[in-house]
Amino acid sequence: MNHTPSLGSGRHRIFSPLAPFRGRRSFADTWWGNAWVTALEGSTRSATGRLARGRTYARAGNVREITITPGRATAQVKGSMPAPYRTSMQIPQLTVPQWDALLDVAAAQAGHLAALLDRDMSATLADDAAQAGVRLLPTRGELVPSCSCPDNGNPCKHAAALYYQVARLLDQDPFVLLLLRGRGESELMAELHRRNAAQATATADAKPAAAAPRGVAARQIFAAAQDGLPPLPAPPPALHQPGPVAQLAAAADQVPGVDAAALEFLAADTAARATHLLRQALLSQKEPIGPPELSVTDDAVRLAAADPPPEISQRLAWGTRRTPNALARAAAAWRYGGAAALVILDEPQESDPLYLRAVREEIRQNWDGEHAPRLRDDRFWLTVVGHDAQLRLGADGRLWHPSARSTAPGGRPDSRYATSPPS
Repeated sequence: MNHTPSLGSGRHRIFSPLAPFRGRRSFADTWWGNAWVTALEGSTRSATGRLARGRTYARAGNVREITITPGRATAQVKGSMPAPYRTSMQIPQLTVPQWDALLDVAAAQAGHLAALLDRDMSATLADDAAQAGVRLLPTRGELVPSCSCPDNGNPCKHAAALYYQVARLLDQDPFVLLLLRGRGESELMAELHRRNAAQATATADAKPAAAAPRGVAARQIFAAAQDGLPPLPAPPPALHQPGPVAQLAAAADQVPGVDAAALEFLAADTAARATHLLRQALLSQKEPIGPPELSVTDDAVRLAAADPPPEISQRLAWGTRRTPNALARAAAAWRYGGAAALVILDEPQESDPLYLRAVREEIRQNWDGEHAPRLRDDRFWLTVVGHDAQLRLGADGRLWHPSARSTAPGGRPDSRYATSPPS
């Protein structure tokens, strides 16, 4: 599904004008988008003519950018006059108790949260919310229009055009409906994750703890053997790659709320890391060097660098509060330089231009050859003109790192994606 880009965040979003479209009767493809249209059109025929004109205006692209805030959608709509009309609609916001009930219902099943992450709203979520006394979709009586045109119809054709275009926005992103009901996307997802984790902890605490098996200290076993201990067995051959991961789709069908694809991806990542540590131990005959201590955000970037399926990348982006593009950039940085590259990406250093010029002059004077290369300085790196070789200034302001300019996502040259150990 294509998403219409929006500006703003939190409780204020601005959507660019939707493109004109023809050749289709319905304004929505999803069940909640069609439910919105049904609420608008209702069963009465008193405003049939105005609704038809509103549909025509919407299809022709007469509705300009749409601003969505809690309980309100506004836009300018071009009518028959040269100047557009200021049009808006209001919808009741959910009360605090209603939000608590809705969030409890959404967090109770992992499938509800996964669907929202995929820009989908399951019909069971709406049904469960209704049983808890919360109606997500409005009725026609709850939609209150306002327009600067002289027509006092309810709704006028300009307000109707806005209503129909909002249906298209809802079709692409159910969070638009939730924002109209009073809460923004980021705060909703944070609260859903919090409640989901709290429920999982409560479930785990409710289970009785299994008794730990009694063991025998190794020194007692060796002491009992006295002497003549058998030799240790030969180490196993070195592993070059992990074995296949179990297919979990069939088992997950029997456990509601389990994301089989995500679980298989995590299992494959665990197997790959275990193989690396075992190979390191067998080849070096030393204690294996464990993985670096990573924050949750950096570890999610490491997972994204393994090219997971798109739906898993999207979940990693939501879980780390990154946009998909920002996560792709961070993953590219990780592939080139690991955790150190993320520091370069997220915390760029600034340098004194006079110091950069002094470094350029020192390189020129000490160059072992007939002509020193031409250098271009930019903020905190020196680039050889016509070549991809670079020097990047370290975080201490004096240590330099050799690097190679690479291509960032989108085809833009960016030295932050290629780093080497400091020199």
